[in-house]
Amino acid sequence: MLRSGRDSYWRSKARDYAAKRKNRGSLYSPRAIRDIQKGLEQWRREVYKPWVERAPEQKADPQTASGIQLKPVFFPTDVKEQDYSDSGFPGVFPYLRGVYPNMYRGRLWTMRMFSGFGTPEDTNRRLKLLLDQGETGLSVAFDMPTLYGYDCDHPKAHGEVGRCGVNVSSLKDMQVIFNGIPLDKVSTSMTINAPAAVLTCMYAAVAEKQKIPLPSLKGTVQTDMLKEFIAQKEWVYPPEAHLRIVRDLMVYCTRNMPQWNYVSISGYHIREAGSSAVQELAFTLADGFGYVELGMEAGLKVDEFAPRLSFFFNSTMDFFEEIAKFRAARRIWAKVLRERYKARSPRSLLMRFHTQTSGASLTWQQPLNNIVRTALESFAAVLGGTQSLHTNSYDEAWALPTEKAVEIALRTQQIIAEETGVTNVVDPLGGSYYLEWLTESLEEEAYKYFDRIDSAGGILKAIKSGYLQREIAENSYRLSQRVEDGLENVVGVNKYAVQEERPIETLKIDSKAQKRQIERLRKIRRERDEVKVRALLEKLRRTYERDDRNSIYPMMEAVKAYATLGEIVDVGTKVFGQWKEPVLI
Repeated sequence: MLRSGRDSYWRSKARDYAAKRKNRGSLYSPRAIRDIQKGLEQWRREVYKPWVERAPEQKADPQTASGIQLKPVFFPTDVKEQDYSDSGFPGVFPYLRGVYPNMYRGRLWTMRMFSGFGTPEDTNRRLKLLLDQGETGLSVAFDMPTLYGYDCDHPKAHGEVGRCGVNVSSLKDMQVIFNGIPLDKVSTSMTINAPAAVLTCMYAAVAEKQKIPLPSLKGTVQTDMLKEFIAQKEWVYPPEAHLRIVRDLMVYCTRNMPQWNYVSISGYHIREAGSSAVQELAFTLADGFGYVELGMEAGLKVDEFAPRLSFFFNSTMDFFEEIAKFRAARRIWAKVLRERYKARSPRSLLMRFHTQTSGASLTWQQPLNNIVRTALESFAAVLGGTQSLHTNSYDEAWALPTEKAVEIALRTQQIIAEETGVTNVVDPLGGSYYLEWLTESLEEEAYKYFDRIDSAGGILKAIKSGYLQREIAENSYRLSQRVEDGLENVVGVNKYAVQEERPIETLKIDSKAQKRQIERLRKIRRERDEVKVRALLEKLRRTYERDDRNSIYPMMEAVKAYATLGEIVDVGTKVFGQWKEPVLI
């Protein structure tokens, strides 16, 4: 999907939903369906309609957050055409009901709390605190200078160091973050994209210093540059240059870090930018198909690398639509990988995904309400079969979370796991008339989007033309307009609002963090072998100029010699240049 295949695959898949309904096998006998239909018509006429005339319904146009129109109630007649073989069994193709046969009965999801602020020392303390509190996987957030590839002493970094995540300017910072944390005992997720390859090299170098072999490292680095151009906007180079580096990282990790997930295909930021659940589903999977094609174009066999592609989804407040989205995503991925890309290994067909509760749904008004929002969103993620989960803290609409807020967010996951009984049954909502109908509705709409993206020339051209960005912007406007018009309610914002003074205490980032980081960076530059660093940066430059060479090997050398993040990123800027997205009209 990087480029248009100009074939009928997506169009035919979209049409299948209408055509197959006439020929599918059914769990229900025709006679039973006729009886239900007859009873349903009588119920609507004699019971439902008179009742509604006396007690009018609150919403004139009930619909999901994606705008899918909803009936008041669902019956077997709404799913009579669905073929049970399309649902199958947990741990079996097409994985609708879960990627593992016994799901949480065997192992809980990994509990990750987004961590990272201030200096590496601050973040190291927070990571250790969360591990002591029962967190089962690390998740590291980086500040804006790091996300854009600037060193902490760059003029554009002023005032931003450590503000929205931890600052990393060199390998030394990464060593401090993971000091005393054995990397062979935990998995780590790093939310970094434009300089993801550099941070991966730093993490690998820390592991080597801990005498840990690279093949044993477990974790994920986001690296999803397609999503950056669609939604989050944190890029450095033109799209083709970033994809070349992603390709190099895929090849390097396939050969040297076989347990490392080198691309976490992220719908989270697409959703936070204002997309609907349908758009999040479709655009995220379209990105995923683009990375599959990128790996295959690099000469890798699909079953060599596809098992290490993971996903990252949002979970927001439309409870049932979110659950349906997760289930639909698994089925689409499995089918397309097998049918279109000829994957044969079951591991290639498994969509394993991390979920984060929605930051956009959090409100600065009445912030304690966010505890309830996060609980419902995380419960939807669990019912949808997530493999990993991050719960937002109630104070994140105000600032980075305090320790107390993080503890409550972690306890939310632990209460769901330990007290609700949701882990006792695999896919507990499977078979719900409403949920199964909604799952298929989301799939059908996603295939329509795949066809439009293909008609636009593939995912890369759809991004460069601004098509996907316009779709998200228009949906974001639609949603905000519905809230402003009172068609959708947000408690504490446009309903049940109250006047509040500053309601909570928030985390304060030490203003001295930037000074301490700059001092450490200067010390690194004084003590390193400057001649060696310059030679290795030149070696990286020459590699970038040759598309047939893998840039990760010289990048790794430069990192180990304590070349800084900014120095390494600048090499690429001089070779590849920069990029501006199209103006959206």
